[in-house]
Amino acid sequence: MRNNVSIHAKTVKIALGILVIIAAFLVPQVVTDAYYLHLISMSLIWTIMTQGLNIIQGYTGYVSLAQASFFGIGAYASALLTLKTDLSSWAALPVAILVTTVIGALIGYPIFRTKGHYFAIVTMAFCVITWIVMVTWESLTGGDAGLPNVPAPKSVFGINFADKSNYYYILLIFVLLTLLFVHRLIHSKIGRSLISIRENEQLAQAIGVSLTRYKLLAFSISAGLAGLSGSLYAHYVRYVNPTPFSIDYSLNAILAVILGGSGTIAGPIIGSFLLVFLPEYLRIAEEYRLLIYSLMLILITIYFPKGIIHLLSVAWRSLRGRGLTRKQ
Repeated sequence: MRNNVSIHAKTVKIALGILVIIAAFLVPQVVTDAYYLHLISMSLIWTIMTQGLNIIQGYTGYVSLAQASFFGIGAYASALLTLKTDLSSWAALPVAILVTTVIGALIGYPIFRTKGHYFAIVTMAFCVITWIVMVTWESLTGGDAGLPNVPAPKSVFGINFADKSNYYYILLIFVLLTLLFVHRLIHSKIGRSLISIRENEQLAQAIGVSLTRYKLLAFSISAGLAGLSGSLYAHYVRYVNPTPFSIDYSLNAILAVILGGSGTIAGPIIGSFLLVFLPEYLRIAEEYRLLIYSLMLILITIYFPKGIIHLLSVAWRSLRGRGLTRKQ
């Protein structure tokens, strides 16, 4: 009986997943308002960044405040490569991922000599330093003025990606690839090692898990995914300046993971959409917007500490239990 229930639940989850993917591909045909399509596109960019953060925060147990820095490094790397050289955005994207991954590995090695809140403080310092460099190195980054006219990806099969509705599909495909990658990673030996570090570092080390190796790997992958999202962002908005790469955005990314559900794949998706859409909807409250936004986030954090995904899981199990009871 239990096996049948388990198989049925798995089948339903797969069917729901397929329906969600189909619905996602139909979004540009259904959502005709450019403003709402922009918000959805930004949510997809944030989803890739928060999925990366979730690897180091949710699965490894280390809170990093450097995610916005890697997001910015990826954006600037991709923008500069296309503006200063003849490299296309398609070629600049993997370079941006490589650059952020390497930087993540280089700074991760000394950073992981610290633990707990000391680790968070060091990553915060890195984020602040990186932002200052972006602002002050005007000859390279353009300073506060930023880098305008970042080119959109070149057309493929006649599809013009300067059109936001077409660019949406690039974002969606990369989100799906990211989710597949994270799923495979977490269900591999590497993922099990990361989770063991999160649960108990001493025990993980005792059973043969190399702490430095796996923590550094998690941090590098997290940086690489942030670089991917940064590159996609640069060629989507076609303008890069330091504002979206400050410590505030790192805090928002952490909040998105916590609100959605840390240590789950679906959690950062929910958190990313919430963090993009909620402030926009609260604009109608004018001067009370930030107050209402803050109170809502506090209440969600207090009453749903495991994230919104946990609440949805409880509701799903309750509905499934009622369905089984009726069948009996």
